[in-house]
Amino acid sequence: MEFTAKLNYVRVSPQKVRLVLDLIKGRRVEEALDTLLYAKKGIAPKLYKLLRSAVENANYASAEKGLDIDVDRLYVKRAVANDGPRMKRIRPAPMGRAYHYQRRISHVEIALEEKASGNGHAGLVQTVEGAPAKKPVRKVVKKAPAKKKPAAKKPAAKKPAKKK
Repeated sequence: MEFTAKLNYVRVSPQKVRLVLDLIKGRRVEEALDTLLYAKKGIAPKLYKLLRSAVENANYASAEKGLDIDVDRLYVKRAVANDGPRMKRIRPAPMGRAYHYQRRISHVEIALEEKASGNGHAGLVQTVEGAPAKKPVRKVVKKAPAKKKPAAKKPAAKKPAKKK
Protein backbone atom coordinates (compact mmCIF):
# COMPACT_ATOMS: atom_id res chain seq x y z
CA MET A 1 0.00 0.00 0.00
CA GLU A 2 1.20 3.50 -0.83
CA PHE A 3 1.32 6.38 1.64
CA THR A 4 1.64 9.90 0.27
CA ALA A 5 2.20 13.42 1.48
CA LYS A 6 1.93 16.57 -0.65
CA LEU A 7 3.37 20.04 -0.33
CA ASN A 8 1.80 22.60 -2.66
CA TYR A 9 2.80 26.12 -3.66
CA VAL A 10 6.40 26.02 -2.49
CA ARG A 11 8.28 29.17 -3.52
CA VAL A 12 11.20 27.25 -5.01
CA SER A 13 11.70 26.26 -8.63
CA PRO A 14 10.96 22.60 -9.37
CA GLN A 15 14.46 22.14 -10.79
CA LYS A 16 16.03 22.98 -7.41
CA VAL A 17 13.62 20.67 -5.59
CA ARG A 18 14.39 17.79 -7.97
CA LEU A 19 18.09 18.04 -7.11
CA VAL A 20 17.31 17.09 -3.51
CA LEU A 21 14.54 14.59 -4.35
CA ASP A 22 16.95 12.63 -6.54
CA LEU A 23 19.10 12.08 -3.44
CA ILE A 24 16.31 10.25 -1.59
CA LYS A 25 14.46 8.32 -4.32
CA GLY A 26 14.50 4.58 -3.70
CA ARG A 27 16.12 4.87 -0.27
CA ARG A 28 14.85 3.56 3.04
CA VAL A 29 13.02 6.17 5.10
CA GLU A 30 15.74 6.33 7.77
CA GLU A 31 18.47 6.94 5.19
CA ALA A 32 16.33 9.53 3.41
CA LEU A 33 15.66 11.42 6.64
CA ASP A 34 19.37 11.45 7.47
CA THR A 35 20.20 12.66 3.97
CA LEU A 36 17.69 15.49 4.20
CA LEU A 37 18.84 16.42 7.68
CA TYR A 38 22.39 17.07 6.48
CA ALA A 39 21.71 18.35 2.95
CA LYS A 40 22.91 21.91 2.40
CA LYS A 41 20.07 22.98 0.12
CA GLY A 42 17.49 25.49 1.31
CA ILE A 43 14.54 23.26 0.46
CA ALA A 44 15.87 20.29 2.49
CA PRO A 45 14.16 21.21 5.83
CA LYS A 46 10.76 21.46 4.11
CA LEU A 47 11.28 18.10 2.38
CA TYR A 48 12.37 16.60 5.73
CA LYS A 49 9.11 17.75 7.27
CA LEU A 50 7.16 16.40 4.26
CA LEU A 51 8.83 12.99 4.53
CA ARG A 52 8.07 12.86 8.26
CA SER A 53 4.45 13.64 7.40
CA ALA A 54 4.34 10.72 4.95
CA VAL A 55 5.72 8.40 7.65
CA GLU A 56 3.08 9.63 10.08
CA ASN A 57 0.42 9.02 7.43
CA ALA A 58 1.64 5.42 7.25
CA ASN A 59 1.49 5.10 11.05
CA TYR A 60 -2.02 6.55 11.11
CA ALA A 61 -3.22 4.21 8.36
CA SER A 62 -1.79 1.22 10.18
CA ALA A 63 -3.54 2.21 13.41
CA GLU A 64 -6.90 3.17 11.88
CA LYS A 65 -7.29 0.48 9.24
CA GLY A 66 -5.62 -2.27 11.22
CA LEU A 67 -2.88 -2.76 8.64
CA ASP A 68 0.32 -4.43 9.74
CA ILE A 69 2.96 -1.96 8.57
CA ASP A 70 6.60 -2.11 9.59
CA VAL A 71 7.94 1.47 9.48
CA ASP A 72 11.50 0.15 9.27
CA ARG A 73 10.73 -1.44 5.89
CA LEU A 74 9.26 1.69 4.30
CA TYR A 75 11.14 3.22 1.38
CA VAL A 76 10.66 6.26 -0.85
CA LYS A 77 8.86 4.85 -3.87
CA ARG A 78 8.14 8.12 -5.66
CA ALA A 79 9.31 11.68 -5.14
CA VAL A 80 8.03 14.21 -7.68
CA ALA A 81 8.30 17.98 -8.06
CA ASN A 82 5.89 19.51 -10.58
CA ASP A 83 5.41 23.06 -11.82
CA GLY A 84 2.93 25.26 -10.05
CA PRO A 85 1.62 28.61 -11.22
CA ARG A 86 4.22 31.20 -12.12
CA MET A 87 4.23 34.71 -10.78
CA LYS A 88 5.10 37.24 -13.46
CA ARG A 89 7.24 40.12 -12.27
CA ILE A 90 8.88 43.18 -13.83
CA ARG A 91 12.31 44.55 -13.01
CA PRO A 92 13.29 48.11 -13.98
CA ALA A 93 15.92 48.26 -16.70
CA PRO A 94 18.11 51.03 -18.11
CA MET A 95 16.72 53.73 -20.38
CA GLY A 96 13.13 53.39 -19.14
CA ARG A 97 12.75 49.77 -20.21
CA ALA A 98 11.54 46.82 -18.15
CA TYR A 99 12.83 43.26 -17.84
CA HIS A 100 10.16 40.58 -17.39
CA TYR A 101 10.91 37.53 -15.26
CA GLN A 102 8.99 34.72 -13.58
CA ARG A 103 8.99 33.45 -10.02
CA ARG A 104 8.56 29.69 -10.17
CA ILE A 105 6.44 27.69 -7.74
CA SER A 106 6.40 23.93 -7.30
CA HIS A 107 4.14 21.18 -6.02
CA VAL A 108 6.00 18.31 -4.30
CA GLU A 109 4.68 14.80 -3.66
CA ILE A 110 6.39 11.96 -1.81
CA ALA A 111 5.04 8.40 -1.82
CA LEU A 112 6.24 5.66 0.52
CA GLU A 113 5.75 1.93 0.21
CA GLU A 114 6.69 -1.09 2.26
CA LYS A 115 9.28 -3.52 0.89
CA ALA A 116 7.67 -6.81 -0.07
CA SER A 117 9.89 -9.11 2.01
CA GLY A 118 12.99 -8.90 4.12
CA ASN A 119 14.95 -11.64 2.30
CA GLY A 120 15.83 -9.40 -0.64
CA HIS A 121 14.46 -11.80 -3.27
CA ALA A 122 11.02 -10.24 -3.60
CA GLY A 123 11.46 -8.55 -6.94
CA LEU A 124 13.47 -11.31 -8.65
CA VAL A 125 11.99 -13.36 -11.45
CA GLN A 126 12.58 -17.09 -11.29
CA THR A 127 13.98 -18.69 -14.42
CA VAL A 128 12.65 -21.88 -15.94
CA GLU A 129 15.25 -24.62 -16.10
CA GLY A 130 15.69 -26.49 -19.33
CA ALA A 131 17.38 -25.76 -22.61
CA PRO A 132 19.70 -22.75 -22.50
CA ALA A 133 18.48 -19.70 -24.34
CA LYS A 134 19.92 -19.14 -27.79
CA LYS A 135 22.17 -16.20 -28.32
CA PRO A 136 20.83 -13.66 -30.78
CA VAL A 137 22.60 -13.77 -34.11
CA ARG A 138 24.29 -10.53 -35.06
CA LYS A 139 24.43 -9.74 -38.72
CA VAL A 140 27.73 -8.35 -39.88
CA VAL A 141 27.33 -5.71 -42.51
CA LYS A 142 30.43 -4.86 -44.51
CA LYS A 143 30.82 -1.28 -45.46
CA ALA A 144 31.79 -0.34 -48.98
CA PRO A 145 35.20 1.29 -49.24
CA ALA A 146 35.10 5.04 -49.06
CA LYS A 147 35.16 6.83 -52.39
CA LYS A 148 38.13 9.08 -52.96
CA LYS A 149 37.33 12.65 -53.78
CA PRO A 150 39.20 14.17 -56.69
CA ALA A 151 41.82 16.63 -55.58
CA ALA A 152 40.74 20.24 -55.79
CA LYS A 153 42.44 22.25 -58.50
CA LYS A 154 44.84 24.80 -57.18
CA PRO A 155 44.62 28.23 -58.74
CA ALA A 156 47.56 29.01 -60.98
CA ALA A 157 50.12 31.33 -59.48
CA LYS A 158 50.18 34.80 -61.01
CA LYS A 159 53.10 35.57 -63.24
CA PRO A 160 55.11 38.59 -62.26
CA ALA A 161 54.48 41.59 -64.47
CA LYS A 162 57.26 42.46 -66.93
CA LYS A 163 59.11 45.69 -66.33
CA LYS A 164 59.64 48.03 -69.23
